[in-house]
Amino acid sequence: MPIRLGCIADDFTGATDLANNLVHAGMRVVQLIGVPQGGAEEAMDADAVVIALKSRTVPAADAVEASLRALTWLRSAGAEQIYFKYCSTFDSTPAGNIGPVTEALMDALGTDFTIATPAFPDNGRTVFKGHLFVGDVLLGESGMRHHPLTPMTDSNLVSVLGAQTTRTVGLIDHTVVAGGVPAIRARINDLREDGFGMAVVDAVSNDDLLRLGAAVQGLPLVTAGSGLAIGLPANWGFKPSRAAARLPAPGGHAAVVSGSVSVATNRQVLEFLRGGRPAFSVDPLRVAAGDDVAGEALAFAESHLDDGPVLVYSTESPDTVRAVQGRLGGAEAGELVERTLARVARGLVELGVRRLVVAGGETSGAVVQALGITGLRIGPQIDPGVPWCAAPLPGGDTLHIALKSGNFGGPDFFTSSFALLDRETS
Repeated sequence: MPIRLGCIADDFTGATDLANNLVHAGMRVVQLIGVPQGGAEEAMDADAVVIALKSRTVPAADAVEASLRALTWLRSAGAEQIYFKYCSTFDSTPAGNIGPVTEALMDALGTDFTIATPAFPDNGRTVFKGHLFVGDVLLGESGMRHHPLTPMTDSNLVSVLGAQTTRTVGLIDHTVVAGGVPAIRARINDLREDGFGMAVVDAVSNDDLLRLGAAVQGLPLVTAGSGLAIGLPANWGFKPSRAAARLPAPGGHAAVVSGSVSVATNRQVLEFLRGGRPAFSVDPLRVAAGDDVAGEALAFAESHLDDGPVLVYSTESPDTVRAVQGRLGGAEAGELVERTLARVARGLVELGVRRLVVAGGETSGAVVQALGITGLRIGPQIDPGVPWCAAPLPGGDTLHIALKSGNFGGPDFFTSSFALLDRETS
């Protein structure tokens, strides 16, 4: 049977976030790492397929090319609707990549209109009057204003998206959404007639997303964070189910690799350190100087794995990050950390780690690629937007891995995640 929903995610943590919501809404989901080389047999026994790309911060032309290849594959698998997934904090720059990718997908699908909403109320991401809130503060006043690659200083998503696209961007505000499916569809028709090609949609609750999900049934393309996923499966008759989230029992050592500089991950690192647990800090300046920091981290981890989980991290305050970028350059600093942590993750698995938490979208992408993971089975949710997943390893072993967006999770995430995995698979 052809897949119902084909999803293109612009980073690996966002892909698992989206897949998690679809699974809990009753769909069988296959997540693929990158665009498969083979045919649609990869999507057998799946109601939805999520293709995870690493396209959030690459040049816009590269992001468009990768997204169009993913679209071609998904259409060959029979996808009835396409879902372009980006971060719930709308991570982007004036040059893209959300706007350019959206336009390219619209052109390829021959559609004149789509919607955009990064809202995910369960994780404190809400959109009101077109403005994105992170918790109780506007996006431009949140920790995202210090992001090293995509600093977000404008909270008005209509203007943010409008700067990235040639199409006119409108708004479907909360009063329309509250009016239900007929009101949303009427507003979409009005915007189309007035020449708008996209519309940011307000959502301050899950009920808003459920109404929106029903309203966009049949729209060839939707774009959103992972929140909208709770409202789409019902369009094909799916109902919430926990059965699809079952994973085999875990084994082996436990470890955490963190490369995120987000406020939430900084808190998680601090909480882990306060507990007196084994942790090794990766210094980008020492890596740049040629020191074998990855080797040191692995030697440290090997001596502490029996007392795990062990944390290897490069997570610093915004001031420290800016100082490092000033000396190394923003892109070079990020790539150094990603390569180092990817090598550490590969070494940890070689040392017998079979339960691994990875924090940060770019770090997760580097780790997954270094480990040669091509697909994931989605398991139980740890926190909203973050599930445990299972990936096969050469030789028949299974790696349980959680790919955490930097902004997600409570302060004790690095320890509570392992307790939940044991509980849910016992």
